This record gives sequence, C-alpha cells and structure tokens, in this order.
Amino acid sequence: MESSNLVIIGAGPAALRAAIAAADAGTIPIMISSSGIGSGSSSNDLAGLAASIDEVSSSSHRDDTIAAGGDSTDKVAAARTCGEAVKVVAELERWGLVFRRRDGGLPHASQVHGHSMPRMTGCGDSTGRNITRILEEQAMKRGVVRRSDLQPISLVMDKNQVRGIIFLDINTGEIRGIQTKAIILATEGYQGIWTSPANGAGLGASLAVDAGITLSGLSNQPHHPLTIRGTDLHLSLDLLGSGGRVRKSSGEDIDPSEAGDDDSVLDLRSIESNASVWFNQTRAQIKNRTGLDMSREVIPISSTIATTTGGAPVDEHGRVTLSKGKKWATGLYAAGRSAHNGMHGESLLPGNLILDDLVSGSVAGLHAGEWVKEAPFGGSNLVEKEITKSEKKIQNLRSSDGNSVGQTAATLVSIMSSCVNGSRDENSLSTAASSLAELKLAGIKITDSSSVMNTELSTALKLEGMISVAEQISKS
Repeated sequence: MESSNLVIIGAGPAALRAAIAAADAGTIPIMISSSGIGSGSSSNDLAGLAASIDEVSSSSHRDDTIAAGGDSTDKVAAARTCGEAVKVVAELERWGLVFRRRDGGLPHASQVHGHSMPRMTGCGDSTGRNITRILEEQAMKRGVVRRSDLQPISLVMDKNQVRGIIFLDINTGEIRGIQTKAIILATEGYQGIWTSPANGAGLGASLAVDAGITLSGLSNQPHHPLTIRGTDLHLSLDLLGSGGRVRKSSGEDIDPSEAGDDDSVLDLRSIESNASVWFNQTRAQIKNRTGLDMSREVIPISSTIATTTGGAPVDEHGRVTLSKGKKWATGLYAAGRSAHNGMHGESLLPGNLILDDLVSGSVAGLHAGEWVKEAPFGGSNLVEKEITKSEKKIQNLRSSDGNSVGQTAATLVSIMSSCVNGSRDENSLSTAASSLAELKLAGIKITDSSSVMNTELSTALKLEGMISVAEQISKS
C-alpha cells in the first residue's frame, strides 16, 4: 500500500501554499486533485489582495475586517491574518509575481469599498491566476508530488485520528488508498450548491462532514455584487478601485452592497487609462459572454453567492477541532475555503479571501510538516476496509434507480436558491431540510457504465457530498 507522511487535498493557492510550507519544514507532501495540474488558476478573481502597504501597521485593516464581519468575527484571527499581509506581498514579489505598480515603484494600492485606506493590490483581473502560477513554480522547485485526476471519496479515521485517504482514479476507474499521518483539506468553496457542481463542490467541506466533523460559519453566505446578470461570470472588485462605478440604470451612483435588483449596472466607461491594460481579460470575457463593450456600454449586474467562508473549524495552527475547539481531530488540518477560522464573520472584506488562503495555507502546512516527523503511521487495515466500502458505494450508484445526475444537481440548486439564499428564517430552513432529506433518500443513478474517465460518476460523488454540506447549512 502506498504511504505518505502528508497528503494535501486541493490545487489552488491555499493547497499550494500549504505544500510549500510543509516542504520548507522538511516534509514533502503529496497533493491530489480531481482536476488537472494548473486548474487551480482557472477560476475568476473576485478581488485582489488586501495589504496595508502604505500604513504604519495593520491595525486599520484589522478594524475594517471586524467592521465588515460584525459580531461573529474572530478578532484574534482577523488581527493575525491582516498582520501577515505585507509579508505575503513581499514574499510573492520575491518569488516573481509582477504587481501592478505606481510612480515610485511600490505595488499599486486601490481604494475599494469597505476599506478605510487604499490597500487593494495585485495584478488586475489575473491576480489569482498569477499567484497560483507562482506558487506552482515554488512547489515544483521543492519537489512537491502532484497527482491529478484523482477524486477523493472519504477520509480514513480511527477514533478521530487520520489514517488515510480513499480516492477514485478517474483515468482508470480504480479505487485506491493512501496511508498517511496527516491530511490538509484545502479545496474550493461549496458555492456550487446554489449554481452548479462545476462552480465549486466544496470537496474539502464534504470530506470533513463525512468524517464526522460539524462545520462552522455556515450561516454566513457572502454575496458578490459584480456578477453579470443571467450568467455565472463574477467580475473583480478591483475594477471599483480603478474608476468603475456601480449605478442604477438612471445613472445614480450606489454602494456596491446595494446592487442586486434588476436596475443595477456596472459602469466601466470611465476606467482609468493606466489601469485598463490590467483588465484586458475582463474586457474579453464580457464581450464573449454578453456581446457588450465595457468601454462603451454599462454591464447589468446582480448580487450572487460566488464564494463561501464556512468550513471545518480550525485553531490558530490550522488543526481541525472538535467539541467546540476543545479537541483536535488528530492529523486533520484545513486551510482556505475548506476552513473556518472566523476572520470573515458575516461579510467578506474585499481582498481578504486570497489573503486568508495564503496565510492559512502557510500556517497549516508548517504545523503539519513539523508534526508528522514524530507521528506514527497506523491503521493500514482500516484503509483496506474503506477501499472495499468505497467500491460498494460505487456499485450502489451504478445500480441505483434514483434521480439522474443532472436532475439531482438542478433540484439541489432549486432548494438552496429558494430556501437558503441569505434568508435564515425558520420556515425556509425547515423546508430546505425536509427537501434535502427527500433528495438524499431518492439517491443518484449513473447511466455511464464505463470505468475510464467517467465524469458522470465523478459528479455523482461530488453531489452526494454537496447534499451533506447543504444539510448542515439548513440545520446550522
């Protein structure tokens, strides 16, 4: 049986930064992902990176984060993460990230809503993609092992201690396992339960649920105000720091938080000339999806759930906790969109999402990389048993007479969009819970009998996990 001291689930910035930190601590991890290498850079950037570049300290950034998140914000986590932002910028620069710059050579800092000071920096509409590329280069230099096209199915736990991971090899159809001392969950968010599995299945969160972890922060679903109406195309909030304006169709300026009705538009016709080159991809995306020319026409927008901030509860070291923080699910870590450290509270401050990805990934990777050096392996027989269990799970999907994959996905989206879309009233949550229970009971059937490259099977597995996460949301 294959073994590894540390396995990281994910392919984006949080997973990559965790891998780099673990390698620097002396542990070379295995990274596994259901998508191809480089896919972590494919998602749209919601915003750049927030950092107190022009400030004496990060205290104002911390205060703005707490003000945005409200009473549910973990003030210690907010202070810790915001305090690392300038170091993160310096590190990315040292590794070769080309920041948008201003006169004098310092990274550009834009004023964006929610911030009391200009502190949004990055590479325009390619910030996330370029950060991912830089991190991939650093991971390669450190010899991090990357495995793609592997669909994680379940964690192997022994009395709340990690023993391994079970996955489906999409290329061969084989169910395999890896014995490991520690696992870091660092995948995409679960925003796809309101749209489509392709937009974020929340794999890390669903694996945690399957392992008996109660997720936290589920009642908060931050809305992104710059979604092109009628599409799933989310535009970067950096546009608002470079001359973009959110308006009513009448021309009246409104706060981005007020966007959401059928009369909201994004006006990019006066975007700063020296900034336009940093948003060429946005220009092309808008043209391709809508036919609109952002330099001449306004863009109809709506407010949608484009990301999530809930996940497995973690402590200051990225360790997944049990019993309200009193115990550690030994060997289990989470970072980025798979984790909930409380820093975002009820609302997401622009630029803090990718900052949290990088800081939380680094913290979890460092601790895990050190901890596994002294931790023992164990539970190889449990891994074998879980492989058998997963094989039966696949067989059940093949023999099920339940709903199709497409029907299941559409029903899930309908339930969550109508009952749990910012509303937390008791009747809506109760309706969602009962509807989700019925959906789960109905089961999912797959019609593709092939073993190799069975994307229908992969989606069905994701949907089972998404329904489990949705159930926790409806009961949170």
